[in-house]
Amino acid sequence: MDLLNILHHRHTTKAYDKNRKIPAPLVAQLLESLRFSPSSVNSQPWHFFVADDDAGKARIAKATSGPFAFNASRVMDASHVIVLSSRNTLPAEYLQTLADQEQADGRYADDNARTTAHKGRSGFVGLHEQAGDVPTWTQKQTYIAQGFLLLSAALLGVDATPMEGFDAAILTKELDLAQKDLSPAVIVALGYHSDADFNAKLPKSRLPEKTVFTHI
Repeated sequence: MDLLNILHHRHTTKAYDKNRKIPAPLVAQLLESLRFSPSSVNSQPWHFFVADDDAGKARIAKATSGPFAFNASRVMDASHVIVLSSRNTLPAEYLQTLADQEQADGRYADDNARTTAHKGRSGFVGLHEQAGDVPTWTQKQTYIAQGFLLLSAALLGVDATPMEGFDAAILTKELDLAQKDLSPAVIVALGYHSDADFNAKLPKSRLPEKTVFTHI
């Protein structure tokens, strides 16, 4: 596996072959890449909505109307589409769920270790609550998950399109996100590009190394 070659050839897909589906074993791996993404204090402040048929994709495509119509075909023609949403709050009961899961997964040597970890995470969340930026913080964590998904897709030979071009209000209503204390962060379409995907034929363009790195 040549990581640099994959990075140079990965691209944002502009058109999908609607007749090609991602094999189930690869889908399972892609979903695991989301579930195992890192997050600050293991907060995992996200929820992922997965559409793998026309009915599910049509629900998401409702948010690609008006000025976002250019994304409609990318949603409908892709094999799978995932809405990455972030939590608006991290209440005490959710933090307790995290602690219970870590306990079940054997991450604590003893009760003291569990108490210390739980107190530390709760304290860090409290700092963001005081700053009033919990939704911004959780969205940042959700974008880490997006990065893991995009790289994992490229490693598995699956094309992807991250999209912020959607009507958040429409998507929030369609998926009942407000009632779930969630906000939509980004949509990612997954599948295999078609011959109409002009971006697959273009060379990559990035600023040179000397422009983006400073060695100190």
